[in-house]
Amino acid sequence: MLGRALPAPLAELLADLGNMTVALPVLLLAAGCAWWRARTAPLPRRWLPPLAAVVAMALVPALVGPLQAALARPAPPGALAGETGFYPSGHAATAAVAYGAAALLLLPYAAAPYARRLLITAALVLVLATGPGLVVRGYHWPVDVLGSWALSAALLTVLYGVLHGIRRRPDAHAQEAAAAT
Repeated sequence: MLGRALPAPLAELLADLGNMTVALPVLLLAAGCAWWRARTAPLPRRWLPPLAAVVAMALVPALVGPLQAALARPAPPGALAGETGFYPSGHAATAAVAYGAAALLLLPYAAAPYARRLLITAALVLVLATGPGLVVRGYHWPVDVLGSWALSAALLTVLYGVLHGIRRRPDAHAQEAAAAT
């Protein structure tokens, strides 16, 4: 049914949104923009939010690879039938963390409410579009994608907590300077 709902070239394009060669540059661009924008803001350690986002991205293969090897879930019928290691989906997790982290990094710099909604909507569309592409092309079962999204939600929740904590925490040097005056 899904194969008829989505043409193969479109499904392949959507599945490719989860490739590291597509998603990682988006995250790195967002990290660079966040670092650049923070240079004039009164935020301490402007390098820490982009670094935290990149670390979250690095955790994706560090977590997904061992899980795939340990669970050895077989591939769906199709070109990859007979192979194992498909749960959770690395492509779905890559898309979710890369686009989600990019949105989290850029949200503080999107002042207008419509810009914030657009940023969040774009990230969600990219993440949610990847799943059907992976399933229709026969690369993953639907539960593989859902498992990746759950793992990614946990990583993004931790990243949000780190970013929120960094932005609320006053700079130690600023405190010392204020105390000295």
